[in-house]
Amino acid sequence: MDHSVDTELLDWRTQRVAVNSSMSKWQPVTSGAAQGSVVGLVLFNIFVGDMDSGIECTFSEFAIDTKLCGAVDTLEGRDAIQRDLDKLEIWAHETILNFNQDKSMGLGQPQA
Repeated sequence: MDHSVDTELLDWRTQRVAVNSSMSKWQPVTSGAAQGSVVGLVLFNIFVGDMDSGIECTFSEFAIDTKLCGAVDTLEGRDAIQRDLDKLEIWAHETILNFNQDKSMGLGQPQA
């Protein structure tokens, strides 16, 4: 079985970097995963695999969606969710990833 990367998938791709008003020259992309490939999902899962480390509440992931759930009917439950949110904020800062606030929801009633 051949596990090599098909370099033809990358041959046509180029990228450049913009900082303030300065732009670099276009350069060929020499590594990466083709969009829609299984490799991209595997690399993503490896990168975010430790996101739930130390989380106390119910934590679930599906593709790129993440849910943190817990009961807030007691002070202990509320504090547990807050600790988990604080841990996730630290994780996001350390990994230089951001959660999409437009897709985030606050506390609410469970859906039936």
